[in-house]
Amino acid sequence: MTAQARQLAAMIRESWSPGRPFVVGIDGRSGVGKSTLSARVGEILGEDCRVIGGDDFYTGGTPQDWDARSPAEKAAHCLDWRRQHAVLSALRRGEEASWHPFDWDAFDGSLHTTATFARPARVVVLDCVYSCRPELAGLLDLRVLVETDPTRRRERLRARDGDDWQATWIQRWEEAEDFYFGQVVTRAGFDLVVTT
Repeated sequence: MTAQARQLAAMIRESWSPGRPFVVGIDGRSGVGKSTLSARVGEILGEDCRVIGGDDFYTGGTPQDWDARSPAEKAAHCLDWRRQHAVLSALRRGEEASWHPFDWDAFDGSLHTTATFARPARVVVLDCVYSCRPELAGLLDLRVLVETDPTRRRERLRARDGDDWQATWIQRWEEAEDFYFGQVVTRAGFDLVVTT
């Protein structure tokens, strides 16, 4: 994935302009390599780049809350785009941003009491599925869709989540991603498609 990261970093360097941060959404299904690509772009760009992880903004609630929702509701409420909007807006204005990340250890809907802070940089990358949703489109200078072979994606999910990933994954998450990429933001709605 290093070659793809170098190409994306080069494209970003060619596109940024002085005056305000260049904001990139890196979107794609779970397991396609978004976080790896985002991290490598961040390493290449160094101090010029801030990578914001979307998992901090999870708002899907408990597994029981999530399971009770329709695919459209899951896609709409998985991540708190309003808080993401506030963070990206502040960074785009050249201001420091802060937010309280979701408490994954408690997993009861609560947020950490300690805030996370991000100082502005020439490039801001929002790394998560749903990062290029319409509500954030006005803040994004580049919308990137990351794709990979379905077999490779399943292997990555198994490596990340263990052998029981398939038992709960399709029921809990896949239908939300199917709705999002089929109805909310289709492939044609991205500026760039990167295959990992």
